[in-house]
Amino acid sequence: MGRIGVDLYPLQAGVPLDEVATFGKFLGGSASNVAVAAARLGRRVALVTRTGEDPFGTYLHRALREFGVDDRWVSAVAGLPTPVTFCEVFPPDDFPLYFYRLPKAPDLEISEDELDLRAIAAARIFWMTGTGLCAEPSRSATLAALASRSAGVTVFDLDWRPMFWSDPAEARPHYAAALAHATVAVGNLDEVEIATGEREPLAAARALLDAGVELAVVKQGPEGVLAMNRAGESARVPPLPVKVLNGLGAGDAFGGALCHGLLAGWELERIMRYANAAGAIVASRLECSSAMPFAGEVASAVEAGAVL
Repeated sequence: MGRIGVDLYPLQAGVPLDEVATFGKFLGGSASNVAVAAARLGRRVALVTRTGEDPFGTYLHRALREFGVDDRWVSAVAGLPTPVTFCEVFPPDDFPLYFYRLPKAPDLEISEDELDLRAIAAARIFWMTGTGLCAEPSRSATLAALASRSAGVTVFDLDWRPMFWSDPAEARPHYAAALAHATVAVGNLDEVEIATGEREPLAAARALLDAGVELAVVKQGPEGVLAMNRAGESARVPPLPVKVLNGLGAGDAFGGALCHGLLAGWELERIMRYANAAGAIVASRLECSSAMPFAGEVASAVEAGAVL
């Protein structure tokens, strides 16, 4: 449940946006990319979001279906355009994003009364994002969806995007309310700091556990990933060596692979190594959604210890 839009990526790396001549059009949005990533790994996935009532919205429905994601809970909002996001690609670590989500993104118009709470409650994994908490009615709808969950895994993707909030302090109480319902929290160093006030990975993981989750996953970029659960298990996994082309979709690939490993019942370190490998594969490719790897590709990267 969360963000969707159209990604317009330059087909020339290392070129400023004002000089780019051609773009590729792709399904985008963090929750949507995670859904595609999990579907690519063989999981049965549906998305809860909203688009504009326009040709880009039509494109997104078609793309979701082509990726094997159930779009029955993706509805249109009259009068609001489907969001478009541009990026610049300056490997290995500079990928500025430009969001066009005005006057308001349709995915922030998800309302509680249109949710299929029975389906949400029945899902083995429910994935939601911090972006969905930044405005009403999406905030109340997201919290209602969380409250409907009494079993299974509930993942809170901290998904901090400062341009969607007027003040970081505004976000923290809403993050705390969501963490009280979640069983898994996942985020990078900036995101865990927003959620907990802690930036040091071990302290942040402990703070997330104290906030109520059963598993905390702290992504540290070139330092790899730290995962810690309430049972006292922890795993520190280094990143896979990779020549980065575009790092923007790596976290979403990580998320889909995390869901896959949790559903498979793998032990913690195996899940983290698998998710790291999925993220590294996407970082080596230009696009996000269509770059999500299949299970055989991830297994090969894990076995090789690198993206070849």
